[in-house]
Amino acid sequence: MDLHTQEAIIKLVDQHGKDELLVVLGAPDPESAEIAAETVVLGDPSYAGPLAGTQLGLDVYHILEDEIRGDVPDDVWEDEIGVMSDVLDAEGIATAVSAMRAKAGDGSG
Repeated sequence: MDLHTQEAIIKLVDQHGKDELLVVLGAPDPESAEIAAETVVLGDPSYAGPLAGTQLGLDVYHILEDEIRGDVPDDVWEDEIGVMSDVLDAEGIATAVSAMRAKAGDGSG
């Protein structure tokens, strides 16, 4: 997650509060999804960005997770995600992101 995005997330948290936000990721593999999820839950793991050491504990999901898929109209899904849902490791991505949600829920990190 780049520095500009981290700054935007901080502004949104300041403006709306973390309980009013939901982060939906679109990372293409489990490793990058896990890092992005960790950044918005536990803080920037590289300690290089604005979220370094900042545990926001935001709710985070990946667009390919069933919880999100059910909220996307079929025509939008086909136009915007379509074949990518067939070629990406959706299960691995979902596992990585849900594991980070579990860490946020149990306070570990």
